[in-house]
Amino acid sequence: MFRWGVVWAVLALVLSGCASQRTGTDYLAISQKMGPPRPGQSRIVVMSVKTLVGAGCDLSVDGNEVGKVKPGTYIYADRPAGRHPLLATQTLFPGDTKRDITTESGRTYFFQIKNSDRTNAMVGFTMLGGLVGMGIAAAATSGNENPGPVDFIPLDEAAAQTTLESLQLSD
Repeated sequence: MFRWGVVWAVLALVLSGCASQRTGTDYLAISQKMGPPRPGQSRIVVMSVKTLVGAGCDLSVDGNEVGKVKPGTYIYADRPAGRHPLLATQTLFPGDTKRDITTESGRTYFFQIKNSDRTNAMVGFTMLGGLVGMGIAAAATSGNENPGPVDFIPLDEAAAQTTLESLQLSD
């Protein structure tokens, strides 16, 4: 009985990201209104697939929180050109995703986040074994190359624009 409760809870979290109110022109309208990054600045756009597990992840750039990237949303930050550490954390997830990037002035960098292999393993084990399964999966996957909840996947501008058409700006 408990196992089915966990399965339904995970399924509800996954599906909760499928409902959206605004889509598509959101990014286009915002980017046209703002224009390109100011001189000396670069723009970092992080978008989430709609099937991201959980309620999303918190994104930090240069140690400063930018906001929460929820399933089916995107978030952006303008930063000075140079090296920037990206950090994605998720409530109750035993690890963080880190990625260092170097940006150039005037350019926009697009990243899509997807569930990491560790997240997929933990969800599977939780569905099969409940909290005990989640604990086993956390221990078994603790040595993964990416110990965090998501993977940052760089996208070129054309692929990013296509993906952004179905997403909305995160609150």
